[in-house]
Amino acid sequence: MPATRYTRTAVVLHWLVATLIVVNVGLALSADYLPDDWVRPVIDMHKSIGITVLGLVLLRLLWRAAHPPPPLLAAYARWERVGAHVGHGVLYALMLLLPFSGWLHDSAWKDAATYPMTLYGLVPWPRIGLIERIDPATKESLHTLFGSVHTAFGYVLYGLPALHIGGALKHQWLDGEPELQRMSL
Repeated sequence: MPATRYTRTAVVLHWLVATLIVVNVGLALSADYLPDDWVRPVIDMHKSIGITVLGLVLLRLLWRAAHPPPPLLAAYARWERVGAHVGHGVLYALMLLLPFSGWLHDSAWKDAATYPMTLYGLVPWPRIGLIERIDPATKESLHTLFGSVHTAFGYVLYGLPALHIGGALKHQWLDGEPELQRMSL
């Protein structure tokens, strides 16, 4: 009989990544409204959390490859199964692309060489050398481009969790399926 619940490790990684993403969105959206002397520490924390999310998502993918998720419930319609698989695929892609595009954006920052990046103010973190070594004019254009891409991915990410949560709640409350129990400890 196949498992009906995710493994404890998968559940912890799921909720940890979800929490970090919510915190990071809050940090990003608050930066424009903070006093000037708070902006740099908030942006630095945003970068640290983004790199952490990137690492945790890679760990999630490795875990998932070795521990397949439980099958979707038999009561799901075909369109719900397809939607769930597509939605999860896009969410995973965004959870990888958002931190990576932010890292590219930061690496193309004109002041990157004079302001080292550290994770949580403790661990030195490299910028992407290929980007950092580009001539300043091109680098400035890339900084703008990567920033726009990062922001666009962020807006897509705002909507997908709403669909993800809405689908889970629909299955739990309207369909009477034990959906939330599959992802609980």
